[in-house]
Amino acid sequence: MLYFAIRSTLEEQSAETGTLLPERWEEAVRDPFAVVLTKSEWALMRDRFDMGIELDPVTDTHMTKAEVNYDSLTGTFCIPDRSDPSAGAETFAFALDEKGIVFIDDTGTAEQIIRSIQKSKRMRVPSLGRFLYDFLDYIVKDDLRLLEKYETELENIEQRIESDELVNTMSRTNAVRSDVRKLIVHYDQLIDLAQELEENENGFFDQENTRYFRLFLGRMDRLSQTAGSIRDYTMQIGELSKGHLEMKQNNIMTILTVVTTIFMPLTLITGWYGMNFRYMPELETEWGYPLVFGTCILIITGSLYYFKKKKWL
Repeated sequence: MLYFAIRSTLEEQSAETGTLLPERWEEAVRDPFAVVLTKSEWALMRDRFDMGIELDPVTDTHMTKAEVNYDSLTGTFCIPDRSDPSAGAETFAFALDEKGIVFIDDTGTAEQIIRSIQKSKRMRVPSLGRFLYDFLDYIVKDDLRLLEKYETELENIEQRIESDELVNTMSRTNAVRSDVRKLIVHYDQLIDLAQELEENENGFFDQENTRYFRLFLGRMDRLSQTAGSIRDYTMQIGELSKGHLEMKQNNIMTILTVVTTIFMPLTLITGWYGMNFRYMPELETEWGYPLVFGTCILIITGSLYYFKKKKWL
């Protein structure tokens, strides 16, 4: 069990698992708190927090969400791996009321975020609402840089396509689209969660502190729009690659058509004189072969000149 008092900084308190007596707990909760428990610890200690939780927040961790209960707000976090959003996600649950928030986490993700906040943040007016803002903000702190990285990579892919380098461009573009789609879903879920917090249905936060959630919602809206633009960009690159491939195929078909058109009369001539009828006068003349050869050369040269003039070659 990890227990942090929310003061100007997060101050870790000594509270050994199983020894936190009710009277000591009442003394500890004079300041808002953040507690990290494992699932097994939560099963043993949930009643000590007196949050009136009607549902078990640990049962469903496949998405980020929040649910309002009678005396508490419960929910889950599902945080995609930023190095590979399509690969998997870190999931954990939470429960909060006006006194503080409890994270139920076996992955260590909640502890990592809290300790990072502890090292880097100071609060002029400590509150549970401000802590939650810092917690949510940390989840997406590097996402703008990540989205810019995706955009730069897509620009390079576009340049490669224009330079006729199509190797692996579509597979990577599809991978980026999949990653960005996962992030957009994640952003939408964070927006829903922040809206639940801003609604403050149970009055757990001072009205002044709900502005933090509005601030976070504004940031998430911008990130979601940026991610949506990048997703649209991947679709444009897909169309560009498809059009470039079709153009190459059209060029090949044009060349094949030209070659076929040139050799059709030559095939007719060779087929005609290959019949070897006995009374074909051209077969007996001294100039028969040079005449046919010259005619073939003339047909090839004339056809190439005509196609060039028509800009088909």
